[in-house]
Amino acid sequence: MDITKIQQKLSEFAQERDWEQFHSPKNLAMALAGESGELLEIFQWLTEEQSKAIKENAGELKKVEEELADIFLYLLRLATQLDIDMEKAAWDKITLNAQKYPIEKAKGIADKYTSF
Repeated sequence: MDITKIQQKLSEFAQERDWEQFHSPKNLAMALAGESGELLEIFQWLTEEQSKAIKENAGELKKVEEELADIFLYLLRLATQLDIDMEKAAWDKITLNAQKYPIEKAKGIADKYTSF
């Protein structure tokens, strides 16, 4: 995946429509939260098993795919506006999480690292 290429395409898309004026970090964060809410709505009343089985329902899976894409695209726009390298940020966070959640303390436990 070429994140930079996707970010460039999103920037062009916004510029062509004169939407840069609406893409402040605050507005993008709010849009990201809204799209996350739409994803949550799909799963809201499902049981654990129903949520796992959603991948067997093409129509519902397509809805999930579209919401995930919306979330991803808003996330990239926000990163672009704040000059954050998302690939580096993701790798850095994985490294940090490995330190905060060492296998010997976290394996099989859903507790927050501050509870260890």
